[in-house]
Amino acid sequence: MRFLSETTADGVSEHHFVLGDITGVLWSPAGADGDRPLILLAHGGGRHKKAPGLLARAHHHVTTGGFAVAAIDAPGHGDRPRTAADEAAAVRIREAVASGGPVAPLVAAHNAALATRAVPEWRATLDALLGHGRVGPDVPVGFWGVSLGTAVGVPLVAAEPRITAAVFGLLGHESLAGAAARITVPVRFLLQWDDELVPRSSSLALFDAFASRDKTLHANPGRHMELPTSEVESEHRFFAGRLRASGARQAHH
Repeated sequence: MRFLSETTADGVSEHHFVLGDITGVLWSPAGADGDRPLILLAHGGGRHKKAPGLLARAHHHVTTGGFAVAAIDAPGHGDRPRTAADEAAAVRIREAVASGGPVAPLVAAHNAALATRAVPEWRATLDALLGHGRVGPDVPVGFWGVSLGTAVGVPLVAAEPRITAAVFGLLGHESLAGAAARITVPVRFLLQWDDELVPRSSSLALFDAFASRDKTLHANPGRHMELPTSEVESEHRFFAGRLRASGARQAHH
């Protein structure tokens, strides 16, 4: 992992990094080294590591809870080149939206293809971040990702024992139910009641598939892109409670 730049504003240090072909950013409390819980943020389809929603969440978690927060560009997103297959999939999805045709199967297939590339990248990023002085080697880790972030996050959390709490949502069960059944950590699931891209029944089926005993469904009125900003504070309370408890257990053992 190579850090390219560091800027500080409003008590938050922002560190841009590269790891092989991966482009990412780490946010942490300004001037504060030492161990602290880490939250991984995965952006949605067509977005990037510093999309407004991710940036708002990162700053809130850092300034309110003293967390470290990291995001990377998914393959074909942000500062990373798109392949011909990425371009073709994006065209098919745009055409389906414009024509009113079925969008969910196209989105699910494209997301699944991206996830097979992104999951190993997230695990490599986590390996590198846990050796960084602003995070620490053995800290609790949380994951947040909706839409494409859920397509990546569900198989990632299923495979990655270091992640001990997760927020998912805005996606259905297609191709994800098997991985969800292997997840037992606390889960918060976000659903937009009037989602035009993901059928409500499919989202509910994915929530049902998680094996977690501690799981909560948050349903809000509105379309796919209309997730209310009030969820940011709610998610922060979720991570603060679950990650601090996980850290206490790790310290005890």
